[in-house]
Amino acid sequence: MPNNPPYRSKTVTAWLALLLGTLGAHRLYLHGRRDFWAWLHPLPTLAGLVGVIRIRNLGQNDHIAWALAPLLGLMIAVATLSALVHALTPDEKWDARYNPGQPGHATAWGPVFAAIAALMLGGVGLMGAVAYGGQKFFEYQFEQERQNDPQKVR
Repeated sequence: MPNNPPYRSKTVTAWLALLLGTLGAHRLYLHGRRDFWAWLHPLPTLAGLVGVIRIRNLGQNDHIAWALAPLLGLMIAVATLSALVHALTPDEKWDARYNPGQPGHATAWGPVFAAIAALMLGGVGLMGAVAYGGQKFFEYQFEQERQNDPQKVR
């Protein structure tokens, strides 16, 4: 009896990358438990989550939170990019890479909807990160100016 690897669905992979990609679920699905990169995903995700919790509990002036919180945004961006790459891979190329020797499977609308959701989530995340980073930059500049010349800025 030949040892056939299990079929890997492009739709399942794209949705796993979108919904649980920050924890590496899509890589575990594709490559198994021995995938080194899959096990690296939870570390920066959890560090970023700690940063967000610190911001909520200690306020926006916590410098450790400034360093940690962007890691969560980075991992969300990685997950949405992974979802896009997997969803937009042509069926023939997908089957050749992840389902060699098996009959081809045509995907329907599942990966398309995953790509749309990934673009929306990625756009919201990017705009939120730019807005937060810009706000903190200008607040820092204002505070530096106020400390240098207290009479000038009121």
